[in-house]
Amino acid sequence: MPFFIISILMQVCLVVHIVKTGRNTTWIWIVVMLPLAGALAYLIVEVLPDMFGSHGGRAATRIIQQKLNPNKSLKAAAQNYAIADTVQNSAQLAQEMLGKGMFVEAGKLYENCLKGVHEDDPYLMHGLAQALFGQNKFQAVKSLLDELIQKNPDFKNADAHLLYARTLEALGEQGALEEYQVLHGYYPGPEASYRLAVFLRQLGRIDEANLILQEIMKKALYAGKHYIRQHRVWIKKTKAEIASRPRQSSSEQEI
Repeated sequence: MPFFIISILMQVCLVVHIVKTGRNTTWIWIVVMLPLAGALAYLIVEVLPDMFGSHGGRAATRIIQQKLNPNKSLKAAAQNYAIADTVQNSAQLAQEMLGKGMFVEAGKLYENCLKGVHEDDPYLMHGLAQALFGQNKFQAVKSLLDELIQKNPDFKNADAHLLYARTLEALGEQGALEEYQVLHGYYPGPEASYRLAVFLRQLGRIDEANLILQEIMKKALYAGKHYIRQHRVWIKKTKAEIASRPRQSSSEQEI
């Protein structure tokens, strides 16, 4: 369908919404005269605030804000860091950099944070490990995570555990399978289970891998739409893995 027709339909729907909800009629002229910008402005200013009370509304708002200004959080963190070079601001900026793939820069910030009273902070050490992993410095990641748990034996973090398993896999160490199997039993979400299945397939243990992939899809089927949205990336990857084998159940295709 041509973009022009879609634009017209969108305008009609928004005008109907404006009238039905009793909004200021000025919005009608804004939507009509500025098709794309006006529609976007109406959605952000009028529609989304009404949805703030729901999880879906907050999620939709975050998505739109991210599309409009993808570097907003990074810029805000950088500004806070420029104003005050504190450990908290440094760690926040480093975390934003990790999300943008700026692993070298994030690593330097984490290293600067790991001093004095924060020398053994497990969250900062985990952050640095993530940055090193992004640089493919797997041996350094393993050493750092070993040190983390040695100095913080009570620290429990599923993401750090998964990072350790992935590091062992990257290094070709046998302990990777055991770590993935433990994660499969408690990790929130399907990522760890998916990685275990892929790893098992690489080891030639196809039947075991396929069973785990089926488990992921069954859980997604019964968990509902929120779970599927939250873990969309890993469910999509699981589908791709399942599609690469000869048989695929109809229940898996419905999600």
